[in-house]
Amino acid sequence: QVQLVESGGGLVQTGGSLRLSCAASRVTFSINDMGWYRQAPGKQRELVATISSAGDTNYADFVKGRFTISRDNAQNTVYLQMNSLKPEDTAVYYCNARRTGTFTGYNSWGQGTQVTVSS
Repeated sequence: QVQLVESGGGLVQTGGSLRLSCAASRVTFSINDMGWYRQAPGKQRELVATISSAGDTNYADFVKGRFTISRDNAQNTVYLQMNSLKPEDTAVYYCNARRTGTFTGYNSWGQGTQVTVSS
């Protein structure tokens, strides 16, 4: 089972920046898509951004122009550069890695990293 470890969360003021990292280990079959999701207190988990192994990206409307997702396939690592942070970005951010396939597929999650944006 693929294991994911996130890092880079913390406390930042409005308008500040943070860079999240997520490293995958125990990768037997290559990862198709990697992504970031977030969950604020009392809310459902929501997609922030995803990136395919080919580098195709997808962003939630509320982060377009502020966040950038990138990936190092050789290191099985995904990053999320977050700029112009707002208090509403406060949430636990989760890394996701998935692969399609009947016998080799998986959908793995990290433990989450807290991002808090103060006003």
